[in-house]
Amino acid sequence: MTNEIEQLSCQELVEVVTNYLEGALPDADRLELERHLETCDGCRQYVEQLRTTIVLTGEARPLDLTSEAEDALLAAFRDWKSG
Repeated sequence: MTNEIEQLSCQELVEVVTNYLEGALPDADRLELERHLETCDGCRQYVEQLRTTIVLTGEARPLDLTSEAEDALLAAFRDWKSG
């Protein structure tokens, strides 16, 4: 990633953000992503939303969800994937 582009774009950030959050990006790519976050409010907000989602879903257990809530989440995911 680093050698092929001058500056990380928002689309490229979206493509590698999971690796970033998991600590799996090479140092040079991580630094480039963090530089992008310093100047891009939208991407910074996106990464924070993902972090919050990870924290919240890490706390949810299957028994915490009603069958209706599970169905609603699955439907929302299907709609998102098809859109």
